[in-house]
Amino acid sequence: MQRDAALEAVFMPVQPASTFEETVERLGSAIRAGLLSPGAKLPPERELAKQLRISRSTLRQALTALVQSGHLVSQRGRTGGTFVAERPPLTEPDTEPLDQGAWAVLDYRLAIESGAVLLAAERGSAEQLDRLDELVAKMDDELEDFEEFRRTDIRFHIGIAEAAQSPRLLSAMTDAQSQMSALIALIAHPPEVLTRSNEQHAQLVKALRKGDGPRAVREMREHTEGTEHILAGLLPAPLRLETA
Repeated sequence: MQRDAALEAVFMPVQPASTFEETVERLGSAIRAGLLSPGAKLPPERELAKQLRISRSTLRQALTALVQSGHLVSQRGRTGGTFVAERPPLTEPDTEPLDQGAWAVLDYRLAIESGAVLLAAERGSAEQLDRLDELVAKMDDELEDFEEFRRTDIRFHIGIAEAAQSPRLLSAMTDAQSQMSALIALIAHPPEVLTRSNEQHAQLVKALRKGDGPRAVREMREHTEGTEHILAGLLPAPLRLETA
């Protein structure tokens, strides 16, 4: 594959701890920008994992997500490999870009979610946290059915606000989840993405059980950043305008 400075940046090492989501963003953004053109073949899996400094299992998950979203195609055989789709979704004329209004929704969600987990770590009852664990287990059984997964996901995040024991925060969380649904509907939801999301849910509940508010906030920030990376990689416009 021919390289230039911009393309070299695509294959720079990915930073932890959101390697899966950042890999989806990196490759999806390169397709969007035309750095990886339709029909282009990606480097072999072993070489690409080494360049990005991620595990091959993480790379496979990211590639599978992009194949299932229609951005990449995988071909077997001697001349096979992973290729950019001839008409990835980003080339469709009716694809709506993610604008600054959408970023306002993501920021609003982050503020509400962070405050909720901080208070839930202090105030959540054992019964409320048990319910969150039940919802995590339920989502594990819904990875192949996004509509069911999303309904349970909404209930999980509202459950965090309930554990925070703040009626006003509960109302704000319900509003934030409603607004997020419109954004989440814009992207594909392969099981690999849902699995990673639910793993983060489980880690979050562990932090809440320990009463560790700062850790819970960190876990929630990683969780929300995962959504941002996926949106950035699979939608056709830069997420945020740079400011001085």
